[in-house]
Amino acid sequence: MIRINDEVTIEASELDFEYARSSGPGGQNVNKVETKATLRFCLTGTGSLTDAQKDLIRERLPGRITKKDVLRVMCQRHRTREANRRECLARFATLLAEALTEDPERRPTRVPRKTKRRRLDDKKRRGRLKASRGPIERE
Repeated sequence: MIRINDEVTIEASELDFEYARSSGPGGQNVNKVETKATLRFCLTGTGSLTDAQKDLIRERLPGRITKKDVLRVMCQRHRTREANRRECLARFATLLAEALTEDPERRPTRVPRKTKRRRLDDKKRRGRLKASRGPIERE
């Protein structure tokens, strides 16, 4: 079980890992050992999330979701497969936790009177400066 937040946990069996050769660190092993980890999570096939939660994830993480409705998280920072796998799981949990948090409702506010006055005074001052650059009138 992967704990996302207080209400959401995801079964480990719903996650699929794929490994490939990494372009990251690895020393002499970089060309022969598959250390890059890619976590795949199918949104349509999961029973851990409600439809509203799935829609929220699709809305907030569109760049990470494929056309087949699969969320992908990749890591190749570490030299070992297991370290990259752990980091994938941590990133996945963080991404979902951030995507599932409700945004606080915005309270409408007004522009303060002093700020409006200052803006208008600045505009008048700037206008007078520009008007003074005009041609000199002679009698």
